[in-house]
Amino acid sequence: MTSAALVVLALAATIGPWSCLQAHAADRLQLKTEPYAPFSYRDQNGRYGGAGIDQIDVIMRQAQIPYDVEMIPWARAIALAETEPMTCAFSAAQTADRKPRFKWVMTISVNHTILVKRAGSSIHATTLDEAKSFLIGTHRLDFTEDLLKSMGFANLDLSADFDTSLRKLVRGRIDMMPMSEGVYQRLKNNGTDVERVVPLSEEKLGIACQKTVPDALIAKMQSALDSMIRDGRQDTIYRRYGLKAEH
Repeated sequence: MTSAALVVLALAATIGPWSCLQAHAADRLQLKTEPYAPFSYRDQNGRYGGAGIDQIDVIMRQAQIPYDVEMIPWARAIALAETEPMTCAFSAAQTADRKPRFKWVMTISVNHTILVKRAGSSIHATTLDEAKSFLIGTHRLDFTEDLLKSMGFANLDLSADFDTSLRKLVRGRIDMMPMSEGVYQRLKNNGTDVERVVPLSEEKLGIACQKTVPDALIAKMQSALDSMIRDGRQDTIYRRYGLKAEH
């Protein structure tokens, strides 16, 4: 065998397995989410949990779709879901602006969003119009950023993630911030100094997938979610976290 042939064989031995690994990785659906307890969080041992995480696990196992979950800031999660093949983000609000930009698996939850303030704060508002005069914090590319702007809230403070906005609220650096009822109740139960101000909105949340994700995968995921809702497993997951599922 010539030396040139040996080189070719050596390259094949090296590149072949690597190409297979790349192909295998490309077949796995990449699911991105954010830290947003009790829907998605990382425990002290680094394990993911939450009402959203648990639903994803059930859906993907039933649909028999290989997948990976990564918890990152929401702005990056939703951006990757719009631009990267085989990538989705959850739990994403299906707003009018977002609906045509993704393929959707619906509905993981119905979200009731409220404005909250630091407990004991002298800030007072009984209507959304009154709340517009205060500094409202939220995180970049969350649906609440566009929602607040569309409702005429001009005095906004944008952070990298929900936890940063919450720290600003508790420390008095912002006046109010939006959050879901479920998150608010969890914070109150854990002793966080927050207080409800006024209701803000209601929206349906689901899995937002990049437009090139195959329709067959979307259909399998939707079928698994429908089955989970129909037989009560979604309700069971929500009760596990002290929440109530709405359909």
